[in-house]
Amino acid sequence: MPEKNGVHDQIILGSGPAGYTAAIYASRSNCCPLLIAGIQPGGQLTGTTLVENFPGFPEGVDGPELMEKMRDQAVHFGTKLVDGEVTKVELDSQPFRVWVDDQSYRCRSLIICTGASPRMLGLDNEKELYGRGVSVCATCDGFFYRDKEVAVVGGGDTAMEDALFLARFASKVTVIHRRDELRAGPILAERALQHPKIEFLWDSVVTTLKGDPKTGFQGLTVKNLKTEKENDLTCDGVFIAIGHHPNTGLFKGQLEMDDWGYLTTKNGTETSVCGVFAAGDVQDPHFRQAITAAGSGCMAAMQSQRYLECVDDADCLQCGE
Repeated sequence: MPEKNGVHDQIILGSGPAGYTAAIYASRSNCCPLLIAGIQPGGQLTGTTLVENFPGFPEGVDGPELMEKMRDQAVHFGTKLVDGEVTKVELDSQPFRVWVDDQSYRCRSLIICTGASPRMLGLDNEKELYGRGVSVCATCDGFFYRDKEVAVVGGGDTAMEDALFLARFASKVTVIHRRDELRAGPILAERALQHPKIEFLWDSVVTTLKGDPKTGFQGLTVKNLKTEKENDLTCDGVFIAIGHHPNTGLFKGQLEMDDWGYLTTKNGTETSVCGVFAAGDVQDPHFRQAITAAGSGCMAAMQSQRYLECVDDADCLQCGE
């Protein structure tokens, strides 16, 4: 039974590509999961104007449209949706419990797809310009800047990977870094430093993003931390590459995490608590793509279903039972 005595077979936390894909697969297994959408229904893709690297859309698809289609497909197969943000979880005993404000929900298996949030600069209009010249994903948006000038903010591995990737398309890439040397690994750093299209502004931070939602991004202002001097930089786009933080605060002390706070998984999507699975950016610090998140969402739903079938079997040996 999908739900018995007020206990759901599966609850899915999060409504990005991982969450909706998990819901589609779970629903088609006649599990009728409950999906709690979270603080940003649709996830990070709702802030992306055009997605061109998701299979099945040769002309590209708007991020919000893609997530709406995923949501509709999940609902079509029987997923129940709850709008809201989970405020508390209890994973120390069965059934697991999750709260949305004062409302409590119980489940036999939990699939966590709460994602990760990009670290931003904290400037006034960066949210307004997000997807309109301000990006956090070079792999997603680099193609749009062919023969244009772009800036990358950051000095770690991600920033250098982004700069090198963007140099395939852009006519010029300016890396803005607050220190006088890179934090990236030696090989990546050397490749970026030697690349003819990549220039560096050292000891510098971005103080202003120019433009508005109507006109789009129109450049930025950079401040040198040593001289205190500010200069305008004309460019067509800026990529913020100062890291991500996984949305795992709810699970601290209850699930194992790595040093950066990402949920650790084994055998696919199994977490440290039997019956709890994790998919997408919440457990993936490396790829952070819609398609990889969707793939792991599929895995989590299938592993959750097998777990439920196993624990219903009197001879089940899963989780040491």
